[in-house]
Amino acid sequence: MDLQLAGKRAIVTGASQGIGLAIAHALAAEGVHVVLAARTEDKLKAAANAVAERSGRRTIAVPTDVADDESVRTLVTRTVSELGGVDILVNNASNQVIGSGLPRLADTTDEVFWDDLNIKVLGYIRMARAVAPLLVEQGWGRIINISGLGYRQTLSIVRSIRNVSVVAFTKNLADELGPYGINVTVVHPGTTRTDANADRFAERAAAAGLDLAEYEKRAAGNAIGRAVEASEVADVVAFLASPRSVSITGDAVAVGGGLLGTVNY
Repeated sequence: MDLQLAGKRAIVTGASQGIGLAIAHALAAEGVHVVLAARTEDKLKAAANAVAERSGRRTIAVPTDVADDESVRTLVTRTVSELGGVDILVNNASNQVIGSGLPRLADTTDEVFWDDLNIKVLGYIRMARAVAPLLVEQGWGRIINISGLGYRQTLSIVRSIRNVSVVAFTKNLADELGPYGINVTVVHPGTTRTDANADRFAERAAAAGLDLAEYEKRAAGNAIGRAVEASEVADVVAFLASPRSVSITGDAVAVGGGLLGTVNY
């Protein structure tokens, strides 16, 4: 299927590794010029070079902190200056330090709570606020917000709240921007295997006395019996970023291999 993405221009945040980098690769493979944004400059430049080398598309690395509005506006200004505009925004940046810790109530301090939401929720709002006027002006665009299946689970107060908040933001934005030809969706990855967490998976498997495949099966708790690959999440995002996805907006797509024991309607 031709996703009709050739020549489009995308910004992907949190793109220096993991799911964000996989998304950048997937979009570039479809002919999209991609601006990769993240905080760590060296890692970000290496990621952008890897995407360009594999795809042959134009890639730009722009060090960005989505917790800072000026940094966000600089990112968008540079994108417009170098690519002539923006068609697709993928909000993927998150605080992985807090996210991996799964703090319980006693550890959910004000600082932990606000540090996480300032990136995962307010950061998404800042990015959309800077990009949306450009999409409205051209009468077409896609915004895809990466959330997580933590919104359906009770493993972490902060993670559940942040992911539910992303869902609410997505639906509000979809209703507001829909009349202007802009689709807004949210993708919920489940347990996902990435280059960034492969070693952590192996360590946890060893600590539990399990081989890696069995550990991933138990950790994922899904119908396919394994962790989802980052590239598989990216494939879904690429479709949602395309003109082919015109009938999907304001909705959530779970990419977790079929989480067991849940009924969603």
